[in-house]
Amino acid sequence: MRINEIQDEIIEEMDALDDWMDKYEYLIDLGRNFTSPKENIKTEDHALKGCQSEVWIRAEMKDDRIFFTADSDSLITRGMLALLLRVLNGQPPKDVADSDLYFIDKIGLSTNLSPSRANGLASIIKQIKSYASQLNADNSEK
Repeated sequence: MRINEIQDEIIEEMDALDDWMDKYEYLIDLGRNFTSPKENIKTEDHALKGCQSEVWIRAEMKDDRIFFTADSDSLITRGMLALLLRVLNGQPPKDVADSDLYFIDKIGLSTNLSPSRANGLASIIKQIKSYASQLNADNSEK
């Protein structure tokens, strides 16, 4: 599926929830069920600066597609990571770098998160897009 199709699915799922507290619980459940990476990515090389909670992200290319491995010590942040990875994993790196992640506004994340969590989410997205841009450039040089 393409990025926008997956975003539209998430918007539809979240619209089925009655209020923001239900959406918040959904995020926590996603975080609880988010599978931690089998390999240890909790290293300084993969640590993301600028988040209230600890976050680790790694990106790699497989068959001209980008795949992210991520984790956090916070259930809410893990839930946000689960949503982002659902949208972006397995996509061409150029598409990830250029993506408009409109689902974040549509489901209310941008307006219902605390300022520190919203800043953390922005940092996560910035890092993901940075990885995608770099891997796209590296892939283009081949």
